[in-house]
Amino acid sequence: MARTLKNSEIADAFEELATLYELDGAVLYRVVAYRTAAKSIRESGVSVAQMAAQGQAEQLSGIGKTIAEKIAALVETGSIPAADKLKARIPAGLVAITNIPGLGPKRTRLLYEELRIESLEDLRRAAEDQRLRTVQGFGAKAEEKVLTALAAGADGRPRIRTLLSSALALGEELVEGLRDHEASLRVELAGSARRWAETCKDLDIVAAATDPAALVEAFTRLPAIDEVVTSGEAGAKALTHRGLTVDLRIVAQESFGNLLQHFTGSARHNEALRTKVVKRGLHVSEYSVTDDATGAVHRCTTEEEVYELLGMAYIEPELRENRGELDAASSGELPELLTLADIRGDLHCHTTASDGRDSIEQMARAAQERGYGYVAITDHSATHGFGNHVTPDELKRQIERIRAVDAAMEDFRVLAGTETNVLPDGSVDYKDDLLAELDWVVASVHTSFGIGENEMTDRMVAAIEHPLVDVIGHPTGRLIGRREPYAVDLGRVIEAAARTHTFLEINANPNRRDLDDVHARVAARAGVTILIDSDAHGTETLANMRFGVATARRAWLSAADVANTRSWDDLRALRPRG
Repeated sequence: MARTLKNSEIADAFEELATLYELDGAVLYRVVAYRTAAKSIRESGVSVAQMAAQGQAEQLSGIGKTIAEKIAALVETGSIPAADKLKARIPAGLVAITNIPGLGPKRTRLLYEELRIESLEDLRRAAEDQRLRTVQGFGAKAEEKVLTALAAGADGRPRIRTLLSSALALGEELVEGLRDHEASLRVELAGSARRWAETCKDLDIVAAATDPAALVEAFTRLPAIDEVVTSGEAGAKALTHRGLTVDLRIVAQESFGNLLQHFTGSARHNEALRTKVVKRGLHVSEYSVTDDATGAVHRCTTEEEVYELLGMAYIEPELRENRGELDAASSGELPELLTLADIRGDLHCHTTASDGRDSIEQMARAAQERGYGYVAITDHSATHGFGNHVTPDELKRQIERIRAVDAAMEDFRVLAGTETNVLPDGSVDYKDDLLAELDWVVASVHTSFGIGENEMTDRMVAAIEHPLVDVIGHPTGRLIGRREPYAVDLGRVIEAAARTHTFLEINANPNRRDLDDVHARVAARAGVTILIDSDAHGTETLANMRFGVATARRAWLSAADVANTRSWDDLRALRPRG
């Protein structure tokens, strides 16, 4: 039986098709259509392969009849006929060249037409022979960058985006550095980082200043900046020492809201916004909103003013992905999103009993200092598989230690828990009588990731149906940019969780953020109660909760959708076992 293609694999195939068309000189709308389709496929909360098999692929945003037929062909045969035809006449190495930093389909095509460069080795030789600089738009610096990228191991595979936690730390450092300058009036991080996406391709910073040139000069001298690519009074583009590109854009203070709105929204959000309001005779740019009927030009100091002019409620940055937020903002149906201040406890963290760095008391005191009312100590169980597990006898002693710390705390609960491993047959690795002694049970998959989709799904459903399991931890097992989710039918997992009232976790570790925002939204709509946990392995990583809250906000979740916005007594009453 043929393996079912994952959404990511289907999306990758359409990304490649878009690149092939661009290399072939196709009209822009066709290229954009396939890239839009790839994004929609990647973000789908259900199996696109199964939708295609049922003739339902056209239900996805951005998928019409032609693209649906291509999806069906890919699912059935493993390839897209249009891509096969393009590959027959386009040198195979060109797609790899498009992924080299500084190059893309248009520049790659130009190199092919001018120098017949059709492989990474051809590119290397041309750069070494100083032939790239003979092509319009290239120069000595471009040659140097190509050689540097190839020497650093670039192999033509798509570039890995920067994890949000790393990008955000850098972005906040840059923003604070600019805010400290005397010329700054307002400075804000924008782009995917402000939307709290999982990863960032680059950083966008928008600013208003009394002396734009002075602020640009200050930006170029910030310690994090390695190389200035372009600069002028309107802003600058630079590379940081970490290799992340930063775009600084400066505008007059009266247009700051326009600029911030424009560079915060995703491309799909902004395109949909422009399309929606142009029907009312309004044109939106990064500098103003223009009324065609009156000729009035509206410059806005805040984003709230921009959305109000367009007849909408303010849309939080995390929602600006063109997933229905524009209609909701127009009809007054936007949710009141969860905030970090709503979180009242953390129910997944580790201590030195397994692979944590701090003691029970240290974790409890740190959680209390964060304003929480409770924390669960959930060290790894007997078959975690990494030599840092807790045997049944040790868990009994751990329960005693937790009870002692709990008794010593004032106005705070320290709960005895575990992160028990879900075995391949769906059972967990502690006996029921031991689990019954605990306040809280997280069940997670930590071993045997490679079993088939049906087996993995059956395994997780069995764990969900276990009467003593409270929550399924990091339900897809992914590590962003490092490990793909294991094969599992999340539709069945969500159905089982809704039926049994078992919680599903948004794991706030920035490497996980699992469930992701798409599936968390699907789960909440299906009636599943979501839990957000830090999965902290030290007191300092309790702060990871903010990434879980960000995922929940991107999933349109309110405080009522999340279990640990409640007191421990109220949360406990939501569980299947009460």
